[in-house]
Amino acid sequence: MAPEIELLRSISYFSGLKSTELDSISKLIFEKCYDQGEMILFEGETTEVLYFVASGIVKLFKTSSDGKEQILKILRPGESFNDVPMFSAGLNPASAQTIGAVLLYGITKSDLETIIYSQPQIALNATRVMADKLRHVLALVEDLSFRQVIGRVAKILLEHAGDKRGTEPRITQQDMAAMAGTVREVVGRSLKTLEEEGIIKLDRHRVVITDETALKNRVSPSL
Repeated sequence: MAPEIELLRSISYFSGLKSTELDSISKLIFEKCYDQGEMILFEGETTEVLYFVASGIVKLFKTSSDGKEQILKILRPGESFNDVPMFSAGLNPASAQTIGAVLLYGITKSDLETIIYSQPQIALNATRVMADKLRHVLALVEDLSFRQVIGRVAKILLEHAGDKRGTEPRITQQDMAAMAGTVREVVGRSLKTLEEEGIIKLDRHRVVITDETALKNRVSPSL
C-alpha cells in the first residue's frame, strides 16, 4: 500500500515539497506494521533504513551492560528514527520498540541518497532534523544533570499530557522511570507528592493534571 501523501507532507524530511515530488517519493517508501511491545531496531546492529512513525508510539532507548534502560525519546506520528546511520557509516546507536500497535514508513539508505541528490530541499530539511535531534539530546543531558527527579517527572507529564487532561495510559511508570533516569519506585513517590500538593490526580492508570501552572513551576532546573 502506498503511503498517504498528506502524512508524508507532515514529515520534516519532506517539508516544502510539491505534491508531484511527494508522489514520486512515495513510490520508494514501504510500510511495516508492528504489534505492542515488538522490537524494531536493536542497538549495535546494522539497519540501513530510515523509519518514520505513521501511527502509534515508538520508544527509542539505550540499555546499559546491567540491563538498565534509558529512554531517549518517545516518538509520535511524523517523527523519524535511525537517522544517524543514514548519513554516516556505523551501527544503530539505539534500540526502538513499539508502545501499542504501530505503523511505520521506511526508506532505504540508498533510496534516501537518490532523492537527496534529486531534491536538494530534502538535504536542507535533513540538516534541520539533525539539529533538532541534537537540541533534544542536549536538553536530556540538562535534565539528567541539573533537574531533580520530581522536576523530570513533571516535565514528562507536561510533554505527554496530550489534551492536557492526562497522560496516555500506554506510558507506564516504568517507562517514565526509564525516561527520567531513575527507578519506578522513585517515580511513584514523585507522583504521590504531586498529587498531595494538588497538582495532579492519580486515576487508575491515568494521570490527570489539575494545576498546569504549578506543574510547570516544578520543572525549573535545580540541584
